[in-house]
Amino acid sequence: MSKKSDSPRVALVSLGCPKNLVDSEKMMAQLAEGGCVVGAPMDQADVVVVNTCGFLSAARDESLAVIREALTHKADGTARRVVVAGCLVNRDADKLFDLVPGIDAIVGVNDRDKLLKAVTGKRKNVTMLAEAKASTPQAPLATPSIVSDAGRFRLTPRHTAYLRVSEGCSQRCTFCTIPSIRGPFRSKLPQDVLAEARELIADGAFEINVIGQDTTSYGMDLQKAHGKRSVGVGRRDAVGKHDVIGSHDVVGNTVDLAQLMRSISDLDAARWIRLLYAYPMRFSQELIDVMAERDNIVKYVDIPLQHIADGVLRRMGRRVTRGRTEDLLHRLREVKGMTIRTTFIVGFPGESEAEFGELLEFVKQFKFDALGVFEFSPEEGTPAARLKGQLPAEVKAHRAEQVMLAQQKIVFAANRRRVGKTLEVLVDGVDAAGRCVGRHAGQAPDIDSVCILTKKRQAGRVVQAKVTGSDGYDLIVEP
Repeated sequence: MSKKSDSPRVALVSLGCPKNLVDSEKMMAQLAEGGCVVGAPMDQADVVVVNTCGFLSAARDESLAVIREALTHKADGTARRVVVAGCLVNRDADKLFDLVPGIDAIVGVNDRDKLLKAVTGKRKNVTMLAEAKASTPQAPLATPSIVSDAGRFRLTPRHTAYLRVSEGCSQRCTFCTIPSIRGPFRSKLPQDVLAEARELIADGAFEINVIGQDTTSYGMDLQKAHGKRSVGVGRRDAVGKHDVIGSHDVVGNTVDLAQLMRSISDLDAARWIRLLYAYPMRFSQELIDVMAERDNIVKYVDIPLQHIADGVLRRMGRRVTRGRTEDLLHRLREVKGMTIRTTFIVGFPGESEAEFGELLEFVKQFKFDALGVFEFSPEEGTPAARLKGQLPAEVKAHRAEQVMLAQQKIVFAANRRRVGKTLEVLVDGVDAAGRCVGRHAGQAPDIDSVCILTKKRQAGRVVQAKVTGSDGYDLIVEP
């Protein structure tokens, strides 16, 4: 596209989780390479791309609302095309054009390479979804290839980045639609993960947030594919630089998340390495040991537990018990300074008062550092949506409120105990309210509370700061 008028201005709205954000960053890079002008505001764009979330009903409602907003700019003549990408496409491809009339093209999560054609084309009602749609949200798609995330147009602050190590999920929890949206679990090759990590570090990122739908299953599919031979196990070469061995490595070794985290930790300038989306069932002791041993792996883990009562866990299809969960949590707590974040679902079908009481008491006793609560959402086609004992909305809302009030007391008390202590704080910059904000190692980007600095400091700096008070869940710190 040699003429300026031939270069469409594209606004890309990214919704949902960090995995979706990585997709958006790759999409932006592909569009820029294809001659588009990316980063335009929605009301000034020739083409609006909405990268949607479709995991829960509330997320789908938000996605549809943003699509409708984009279509208002098409109606007033500002935008000439609206393209919808991401999870909602894979979830509702067969009815999306009817749900929101006016969409010009839809692009599936595993079809990013077709986005440029969708943006620059002129055809209407175009569907770019290579794989056949699963018959139900529990039926995984035919296994798509895992694509590289290298060469992204990053949307995060320069000092922090997300590193996706896997795609899809094969856990088959009864409430979850991910297998039908993202496909079955598949790992990136270790050498590809490390190459992407090096690229992010070279671009200025020293906080590397390791993500995937199920990070602790990393490498299991590679082991099956290569028998007893490992794939890309890390080693040190003669001059101390980290290297990666290819698929013909020593017999008897395996590749797993513990080894991958160790290899990422070996990279120069990776100062804060953080683990997110860790499924509890495959959280190995070796992984805990690696986290304890390595100074540049922050003592933080995001481990969604969903519930603690054995009966509810069975109905959820979690394949883990309360006993195993508690054993894992206590081993994690043995690591000095470990921050544990989790999420729970309340109001799951058949959740009795006793089972909810068990969950509430567990939250009060264990005292998680950070916690989120979802009210059960009966997603169409999932086994959980068909279970007997569906609970009224008001019951689910009340139970969610009880858990969050209990957690609020825990966090507020912990914040009071921090007053007078000195923390290492990574400065993120100035927020929408004009405050200079940052995070200590126990605060992940986007999902956790923040540190509010009393004096402005440059984004990307790590400063020593004294806790002087708190503002709700946030800490007030003085550099």
